[in-house]
Amino acid sequence: MRVNKKYSCLPAEEKGIHIINIRAIEDIGYDQHESTLLNSLSKNPDADCKYGLYFRDGKRKVDYILVYHYKKSSAVKTLTRRVHHNDSSARSTKQDQPLPGKGVQLEMGESEPHVDYHEDDKRFRREEYEGNLVEAGLELERDEDTKIHGVGFVKIHAPWNVLCREAEFLKLKMPTKKMYQINQTHGLLKKINSVIQKITEPIQPKVAEHKPQTVKRLSYPFSREKQHLFDLSDRDSFFDSKTRSTIVYEILKRTTCTKAKYSMGITSLLANGVYSAAYPLHDGDYEGENVEPNDRKLLCEEWASYGVFYKYQPIDLVRKYFGEKIGLYFAWLGVYTQMLIPASIVGIIVFLYGCATVDENIPSMEMCDQRNNITMCPLCDRTCSYWKMSSACATARASHLFDNPATVFFSVFMALWAATFMEHWKRKQMRLNYRWDLTGFEEEEDHPRAEYEAKVLEKSLRKEHKHKETDKEKLTWKDRFPAYLTNFVGIIFMVGLTFAIVFGVIIYRISTAAALAISSTPSGRSSVRVTVTATAVIINLVVIIILDEVYGCIARWLTQIEVPKTDKNFEERLIFKAFLLKFVNAYTPIFYVAFFKGRFVGRPGDYVYIFHSFRMEECAPGGCLMELCIQLSIIMLGKQLIQNNLFEIGIPKMKKFIRYMKLKRRRSLDHEEHMKKKQRYEVDYNLEPFAGLTPEYMEMIIQFGFVTLFVASFPLAPLFALLNNIIEIRLDAKKFVTELRRPVAVRAKDIGIWYNILRGIGKLAVIINAFVISFTSDFIPRLVYLYMYSENGTMHGFVNHTLSSFNVSDFQAGTAPNDPMDLGYEVQICRYKDYREPPWSENKYDISKDFWAVLAARLAFVIVFQNLVMFMSDFVDWIIPDIPKDISQQIHKEKVLMVEVFMREEQGKLQMLETWKDKDKKKGENCNNHSPRLSRSHSGSLSSCHSYPLDV
Repeated sequence: MRVNKKYSCLPAEEKGIHIINIRAIEDIGYDQHESTLLNSLSKNPDADCKYGLYFRDGKRKVDYILVYHYKKSSAVKTLTRRVHHNDSSARSTKQDQPLPGKGVQLEMGESEPHVDYHEDDKRFRREEYEGNLVEAGLELERDEDTKIHGVGFVKIHAPWNVLCREAEFLKLKMPTKKMYQINQTHGLLKKINSVIQKITEPIQPKVAEHKPQTVKRLSYPFSREKQHLFDLSDRDSFFDSKTRSTIVYEILKRTTCTKAKYSMGITSLLANGVYSAAYPLHDGDYEGENVEPNDRKLLCEEWASYGVFYKYQPIDLVRKYFGEKIGLYFAWLGVYTQMLIPASIVGIIVFLYGCATVDENIPSMEMCDQRNNITMCPLCDRTCSYWKMSSACATARASHLFDNPATVFFSVFMALWAATFMEHWKRKQMRLNYRWDLTGFEEEEDHPRAEYEAKVLEKSLRKEHKHKETDKEKLTWKDRFPAYLTNFVGIIFMVGLTFAIVFGVIIYRISTAAALAISSTPSGRSSVRVTVTATAVIINLVVIIILDEVYGCIARWLTQIEVPKTDKNFEERLIFKAFLLKFVNAYTPIFYVAFFKGRFVGRPGDYVYIFHSFRMEECAPGGCLMELCIQLSIIMLGKQLIQNNLFEIGIPKMKKFIRYMKLKRRRSLDHEEHMKKKQRYEVDYNLEPFAGLTPEYMEMIIQFGFVTLFVASFPLAPLFALLNNIIEIRLDAKKFVTELRRPVAVRAKDIGIWYNILRGIGKLAVIINAFVISFTSDFIPRLVYLYMYSENGTMHGFVNHTLSSFNVSDFQAGTAPNDPMDLGYEVQICRYKDYREPPWSENKYDISKDFWAVLAARLAFVIVFQNLVMFMSDFVDWIIPDIPKDISQQIHKEKVLMVEVFMREEQGKLQMLETWKDKDKKKGENCNNHSPRLSRSHSGSLSSCHSYPLDV
């Protein structure tokens, strides 16, 4: 029987018993009941290694896991990798440890099982790659005897020397022995801060990292030559689990595997199925009676629980466990949610103001007054009849709730709120950078992606075949031109598809309104507008949710065919495409209602038709602002409830259940194996892979657009966003802690391209709200009437001023109502909402002077509002410094202290050198005092005198 020493992890012999012989006996058919009895009497090795958190020796911590699939032969039983032995502290040497658990070959004359070429190729590449990892200094241990059939795990441990080497390469800032006092506030500010701390104490998480600190360790990029500067009293905890996994992942990315012409690291191996997964381990279980305290359990209790929704987030602990990039996302989400509180309060006040003044609004009172016998023109041809304006009383009163003077103030407030929010986040970001030792951190160019390397390799091979050149190749714009063209055409097509769907919904509204108008029941006729609006908005919502998922997949595919060089480039291009498509998808129906509906209707006798059959839609008598509010509220709330919450809860649960059922079907376990507790890496393998932060940011950015872009039509938008985000924070936290594999910690000092997108939305919001107030609402026409046309300085007569007259004898043939006596009397003049000349005028039905006066006022308001609010926003941006004063002082203090530390170190070195020189000089003088004969006879003594400083 042959034993491959390279893959052996356990001692070859223990108490005179050869372990491989025991394995062979088990493989041949040793009685399982007796082996179970022996195992029950021995110590449980799974408990020694804390169920997968450590290697089998119980000392080396598992920093990373590689997972692969393999095929077992049915003729040979599974080789037992976990052999229970008493000497659990025995640790294998470096030569015999890289890939433990490799199959034992039996020399009994039987033929080896047939393995197909692809599996053989993958196995060879795994062997080469793992051998290269061992050469890089990592320690590996394999486990194929798991509860998951056909899945093997490679456990990776980074020893101390590798951690030190990589920390120096990555320029990781680590805490030194030097501690300094953080500047504290004095006087009145100190008292105010103490009062605030006492008040907010119940809503602070019970986490050590969240407590205010008065001292801080000086940090410095790690250097092996300057290890004496760092506190290395506890080497096991000097590099935490997040840092260890980051270091291992960097090694995995740059380690090459050259077999079968695949060159670069773990990303290409994952993409080609050599490994099926790679991930760091969670710290342990988060629920259970006998669970040891760990950061994951603490996060679950103090962060990922709906019961602590009122508490602050333990951001420092989140960063410690998940890394800076994820920590910054949750910090930004927390700041955004906090800033929604004042916006929600002001929005509620504006809404309550509208409710309080609805009975004092003269235009809505005139519309509701049945004594004003205003007969309106039909809403559709033939089937629709004349109608009384007083029948739209409810719509007019509801419109005042959102279309009142306070709306203008709220629009200005929200523009300034957006600028203040951006400045507040920049200051918060700088505080986090200081606290997390990210000051001065610059992101280095990442490793090329596997797809990019494959394309470059393909290009170089093609060029080498043609021109025999071997220079290093790279992809140029000519190589990417077909992808760029596909991207351009694809995006244009998707935007056109969105417009086509919105146009289809418009056709649905028009045709449904005409069909319902044929109804003979008065109740059916009165509810036509409400029914059409509600059903059309629900259709829009369903289409938006479906297209959101489709556009996300298409954006990823379009980015993949571009073959960006690095992961950062890939992420930025993906974000741009996904945001563009999802922005158009979410806001196109709202833009239509806000700026296009009712603008191209025409007039009675000369309406605009679609397909020569359907009349364009008209706004309600109270204006389109109420319908815009309904559209915005249903889409916003529907997206948040269905897409952001139900999908985030339901889809991961469904995927987890499907994965569990698949694994259950693939298992072929006996009773003993079924009763064994799963290893940590097996449990984490069943979790959902981390897919990045792009979906999390995207839903919040779209929500930010709902809150700012059309806030003039829906003042309660910040309130609903606040309620959603309170749930969203805990939902995302629960997902990260319990549903997802632990992501690799990534260092980042800001939120990247998302900040620029937020600034762009904030600027766009000013322009859109200016147009909504001036063109969609009746705010400007009311001002024009009040100051130019009102006889007594009040709003009396405003409704009559906005209505034009039409002589029913001027209807086109076949468009007049079928039942002209529906109101009980003959109608000769009907009214419609527009500024046109009356039928008795010389230029009947032409645009009147009032229209141009109102249009000029609207355009002037847009220009003044936009420039004024932009100036105020820039003033807020200028007056609030990006870096808090205390943080800039602390950063300067750190630099001074670091200079002092190195100056003292240099002075110490100089003093030591001077001491050595003095000793050397004295020793030389003593040697010179000897006789020449003695000196010649003892030349070795003289040389030893001069060599003394070297010995020291």
